[in-house]
Amino acid sequence: MAGAFEAIRIQTCPRIAIDKHSAVEMKNSKRPARRFVKSLFAALAVLMFATQFAAASIFSKPNRMEWFNQARFGMFIHWGIYSVPAGEYGTNKNYAEWIQLQAKIPGSEYGKFAAQFDPTNFNAKDWVRVAKDAGMKYIVITAKHHDGFCMFDSKLTDYTVVKATPWHHDPLKDLATECKKAGIKFCVYYSDPDWHSPEFPAPYSQHGFHGNPNPNADLEKYVAYMKGQIRELLTGYGPIGIVWFDDGGSFRTTPEVRTNMAKLLHAQEIVDEIHALQPKTLVNNRLGIPADYGTPEQRIPGGRLTNAFEVCMTLNKHWGYNKNDHNWKDSKVVIQNLADIASKGGNYLLNVGPTSQGVFPPEAVRILGEVGDWMKINGESIYGTAASPLNSAPEWGRITQKGSKLYLHVFDWPADGKIILSGIQATVKRAALLADKRRKLQVEQSNPQEIQITAPSAAPDPLDSVIVLDCSGTIEPAEAATD
Repeated sequence: MAGAFEAIRIQTCPRIAIDKHSAVEMKNSKRPARRFVKSLFAALAVLMFATQFAAASIFSKPNRMEWFNQARFGMFIHWGIYSVPAGEYGTNKNYAEWIQLQAKIPGSEYGKFAAQFDPTNFNAKDWVRVAKDAGMKYIVITAKHHDGFCMFDSKLTDYTVVKATPWHHDPLKDLATECKKAGIKFCVYYSDPDWHSPEFPAPYSQHGFHGNPNPNADLEKYVAYMKGQIRELLTGYGPIGIVWFDDGGSFRTTPEVRTNMAKLLHAQEIVDEIHALQPKTLVNNRLGIPADYGTPEQRIPGGRLTNAFEVCMTLNKHWGYNKNDHNWKDSKVVIQNLADIASKGGNYLLNVGPTSQGVFPPEAVRILGEVGDWMKINGESIYGTAASPLNSAPEWGRITQKGSKLYLHVFDWPADGKIILSGIQATVKRAALLADKRRKLQVEQSNPQEIQITAPSAAPDPLDSVIVLDCSGTIEPAEAATD
């Protein structure tokens, strides 16, 4: 800190520094005392201003995580020309966004899907409405997946939705506009590896795959291309909530390569440039360096975490569209996953893979609508909540917390309607179902560490019945309270 203030003093006050020469001048002056006092006050005033400015600059960095921690629920969208084959290639019907690598399709052949991509039924307003009605607060869409095809109007390549398809349209522009209107955070996914770029070395790719491998590929040139595209996204689409990077298992040729991925990609430079353009933009943890939050994929952590995280998960079995995949999670699974993740302090990023016509699968729309119906009543128990004060979940469900309120997410409703909460030091003033706050539930506390709530014998909501406890004083684990 002293160094920072010293630098400011040197920069802002060179003319009023009091050295031996100015002291002599003041001594020979007719009014040395008055001049000295004026100079001193001027120096102090400038120094105070500089100090305040320095403090603001050093300590008033934007709280990038605030909206993220409030949101708790977002939509992931995997959309690209891989939606054209809809999961089928040859005799295999189990592909999606990785179809080019898994089917080993050369770039010249894979690129033909672009000529067939004409999603004239796309309506950004409809997509955003589905997300908002589901209770989702942000959308992350694939600007460029591993196949290298750009779903935005990049000026750095012709391999884009605007230049290489008959549609000639930039869907990200529309989505950014509609997200802003709806109060939804607009975010972009960007793949670290690129199976199309001639400058991305095949040995660094997943399984060494590349659609058109170039033995003279120059990673430094690819990094420059990568930086340029990220700059395009951050300067052409309004505020970006998250740049969601994905290494996808690349840079694993050797343990040394994996360890040095961040250095090879100039990861810190990329993050610094992102924050220079948009200081509030979040960056996830898939560039190989410490980040704003972690991204467990297709799994929910076993317990609460101290660092911010976001579970990304598919709604069926694939990220991209697969017309044969009907293994949908029902709304009960989605809602209980959401409550489980929130109870551990994280966000839930749930994926939808649109068709090549530009529409969400009807099953996804239906499921998300049911989730939205639940969120309209119970969203208070999800948005802006903190993790459960307990280290382990109760047998009947999960707990979230917001200030002096505890939200009991009862998945397995007891036959006698008695919900027992043990291990928390709290005094309950009032208990009620979120679905019927006016009806007070009976609470018994033989001691502050065991709470019994008597509720209806039948579960009010078969998906997740939420009871809110208004407590007085602090809420903490019983073991912590007795230390």
